[in-house]
Amino acid sequence: MTHDISRRRLLAASLAATALARPALAQAEWPTRPMRWIVAFAAGGAADTAARALAADMQEALGQNIVIENRTGGNAVVAASALLQAPRDGYTFLVDAANQLTNPALMRDLPFDYATAFQPITQISAFPQVIAVKQDFPARTIAEFIALAKARPGTISVGTPPAAGMAHLALAAFQRRASIRLVHAPYRGGADAARDILAGNIDAVLITTSSIRPPVQAGRARVLAVTSLERVPSLPDVPTLAESGFPGFDLNDWNGLFAGAGVPRPIIDRVAAAAAVSARSPAVRARMDPAGAIMIGNSPEAFATWLAEQRRSALEVIREANITLG
Repeated sequence: MTHDISRRRLLAASLAATALARPALAQAEWPTRPMRWIVAFAAGGAADTAARALAADMQEALGQNIVIENRTGGNAVVAASALLQAPRDGYTFLVDAANQLTNPALMRDLPFDYATAFQPITQISAFPQVIAVKQDFPARTIAEFIALAKARPGTISVGTPPAAGMAHLALAAFQRRASIRLVHAPYRGGADAARDILAGNIDAVLITTSSIRPPVQAGRARVLAVTSLERVPSLPDVPTLAESGFPGFDLNDWNGLFAGAGVPRPIIDRVAAAAAVSARSPAVRARMDPAGAIMIGNSPEAFATWLAEQRRSALEVIREANITLG
């Protein structure tokens, strides 16, 4: 009897040891098959393009293909839910953006908590935004724009993509800090706003550097300021709002890579390390620099810290400006 009990205990201990070793073994072998990146945005947009450029370069380092799957809808909740329904085995990731910051304040009855359901891996890129006016608009500088807005409150139209997006938040923050009142015109995307300023149908826009390129190149729009903390390499002569009387102003569009909570940390670290290298790859930079994108590739800790700071700032703007999705 004692012999049988000892055998059973030995077998149980052996099985327990095997079970504990199996996750470590799986992580060491990871990845053994293609990965899937669920992108919360339509194919061809700036966020999608940056994700595809980074993923294509990372494939060689990770030794497996990365399949991009665009899942739009529900203010990015559709894509986020798809990630959370997938196994937490390190083969499914999410490319998301400002929705991670704003949805909790804008949407009721969310099926998950953004703060706990996702693991930040790395910020893929930042897309600095600009305040630009149509070619025949009287203001030539941001100071002149503000003076004109104060002289003609509630008459200057400014387009952003879309309602409650980072451009809308930046516009609301700018109005509050400059003590001006503008007419907000939400668009579905930056390209739509760019077409209207090119046609002269709107006074100004607050859109990304990549979206403003066509009307500027056509001589139909002028950039007055950028919303990033530092000047943009593709627009070196354009001042920032931060240096134009609004210190610390830093509200850009961006995208980042996330995993579901519970994905093993060694996998998170390996993906982040590969992303850091690829973000600095000449091939990736050659593709993204002309569009005005700034490739980041930071650590999970740095990304998480930045997200927390951005979340506080975004929620403050949403509450003070009473921004809604409608």
